[in-house]
Amino acid sequence: MITAIALVIAGLIILVWSADRFVDGASGIAAYLGMPPLLIGMIIVGFGTSAPEMFVSAMSAVKGNPGIAIGNAYGSNITNIALILGITSLIAPIKVKSAVLRRELPILTAATLLAAWQIHDGEITRIEAAMLLTVFACLIAWSVWQSINRKPDEFSAEVEDMLKEKSRPFGRSLFSLSAGLVLLIASSHLLVTGAVKIATSLGVSDLVIGLTVVAIGTSLPELASSIAAARKGEHEIALGNVIGSNLFNTMAVVGIAGSVRPFRVSPEVFTRDMSVMLVLTISLFLTGWGFKGRQGRINRFEGGGLVLIYAAYTAMLLITA
Repeated sequence: MITAIALVIAGLIILVWSADRFVDGASGIAAYLGMPPLLIGMIIVGFGTSAPEMFVSAMSAVKGNPGIAIGNAYGSNITNIALILGITSLIAPIKVKSAVLRRELPILTAATLLAAWQIHDGEITRIEAAMLLTVFACLIAWSVWQSINRKPDEFSAEVEDMLKEKSRPFGRSLFSLSAGLVLLIASSHLLVTGAVKIATSLGVSDLVIGLTVVAIGTSLPELASSIAAARKGEHEIALGNVIGSNLFNTMAVVGIAGSVRPFRVSPEVFTRDMSVMLVLTISLFLTGWGFKGRQGRINRFEGGGLVLIYAAYTAMLLITA
């Protein structure tokens, strides 16, 4: 048990550190190649913050632990909205003024509905995984086109300022990208191995471990970047991190895991976890979009409510484990 805990802790530390190196390297190379700043922020940074979930879920599928794969993806989405946005908005209320983010909110809601439809029969087939990856690729292509033809707004300026702070030479960026990739793979292996050992020792399902320990651990990059953005007054960067990460998790992470190995999905994933994820996503859409002339925002009261929802959900998981 002690060895398993050590593996999880070591895996998480290396995973978070290597994901940061990976995204710095990828951002530097993308900037060197002339990619628009907003596109780097939404795609490269989004991929980087979701890299832990992506590698952990793929490794879980390879090892035949689908509970960790699906639990990690959906658990991270729940953590991102309820815990990360909740804490972030308690630090500073999030105002949604960017047309970019307003357009991403209904897309995220539609992606979540697609995921719910796919798992209602209790499995993710290779065809369904390919569908997720295809839709995701189309969204990426559409984002590329939009970023090229879009007029700059406040969100674009925030992203550009953030990337300037992280600018680095091409050689250093290439080294960071390569080293980060290698360490992401190695740390994912450590984390999955330790998580499976803990689940076996405690007599709980790997799904619960994936939804709690692994999901929180792999969401640490989003938590760190969102809190840093909120403290700097870059409210929409924090929201953009979560929207981008959840899109990657819902479509790319589950799609990659299902492509590696089709897997069964436990009934409680649909009735319990997907239900919570869907309610949180729709709530984020309603509060972030703003209706009847009201500006989209997440205030401190709503942020506190999100944190309480996360606490109640986690308690329910542990009680029923």
